[in-house]
Amino acid sequence: MKRRIFIGDIQGCREELETLLEKLAYDPAGDELHPVGDWVNRGPDSLGTLRLLHAENAQGVLGNHDIHALAALQGRARNHPKDTLEGLFECKEGADLVRWLARRPFVLDWPDLICVHAAIHPLWLDPAAALANKNPWAPDADVHFATRTRFCDPAGELAAKDWPEPPAPFQPWDTFWRERESETRTVVFGHWARRGFVNEERTRGLDTGCVWGNKLTAWIAEEDRFVQVPARKAYSAFD
Repeated sequence: MKRRIFIGDIQGCREELETLLEKLAYDPAGDELHPVGDWVNRGPDSLGTLRLLHAENAQGVLGNHDIHALAALQGRARNHPKDTLEGLFECKEGADLVRWLARRPFVLDWPDLICVHAAIHPLWLDPAAALANKNPWAPDADVHFATRTRFCDPAGELAAKDWPEPPAPFQPWDTFWRERESETRTVVFGHWARRGFVNEERTRGLDTGCVWGNKLTAWIAEEDRFVQVPARKAYSAFD
């Protein structure tokens, strides 16, 4: 049986990714590799990370830092002081790898699982259909929700800020996912390093803040097992 391996926000932490793949005994011939978004940026080696994931036939979904990298390649993104994307664009290979990354979807779904970077809108009855054929080079409001949201209200409205935690009626978005009586799938996501590891009913949150000096986390769906490796250092100050 193929293993579906989901990996939390890597953000260019190539050495930790290599260590995690070794610990997982990852075999591209028999396993599927699904980063849950934010493959690049803020860490030390975005180019090396994409080289490795391309070589290992990674699939996965796009996150907000990946969209930012696409915009940077087009010259549309304002450079953030903490960005570490320069190495991606110093050679043709890097630009080609970013274009390869852009072919990833915003959601992946199976009969038992659904994977998204940040959140699923409470009103999306079919998240895969809602996010199908979205253009990562020109992201819209649905893409913004799927790649950036942490808190929302039951109608999917966002708070002005998500830190400090907003008051009611805003709640963590996955609260509304668990309240769907007809939904049986487990949702796998990242994007929320401040919240960290999540292992709740039908929710697996894998952003354990490797780039901030914490851990890189994988979840093997077929075994319902988590595997972690520590960060070698803090590469970026916590937002």
